[in-house]
Amino acid sequence: MDKLEQYRTFIKQLIQEYGNYCPSYRGGEVDIESIFDTEHDHYQLVNVGWHNKKWIHSCFLHIDIKNGKIWIQHNGTEDDIADDLVKKGIPKEDIVLGFQAPNHRQYSDFSVN
Repeated sequence: MDKLEQYRTFIKQLIQEYGNYCPSYRGGEVDIESIFDTEHDHYQLVNVGWHNKKWIHSCFLHIDIKNGKIWIQHNGTEDDIADDLVKKGIPKEDIVLGFQAPNHRQYSDFSVN
């Protein structure tokens, strides 16, 4: 399996694992949706539905693959997604914390771009 396919597989597994968690909205009809756009390499986990007469639509995990690297665009979980990816064997130099300002990325152990 080439690197790109391996990264896609790892990201899908990670999103499916987090998607198995129950939503924090009790008493409502809120679904967790896994979105896999393998053509453009965009992967998201979103909440969507109704809770107490309020419409809920929020992305709590967004990961892209750009130029052969995994970009964590948003992490609304309590966990360290980058660390989860490293544990799956992805080198830190292939992970970008996209949610951090570009001038701050140099202070992390991960790639700057």
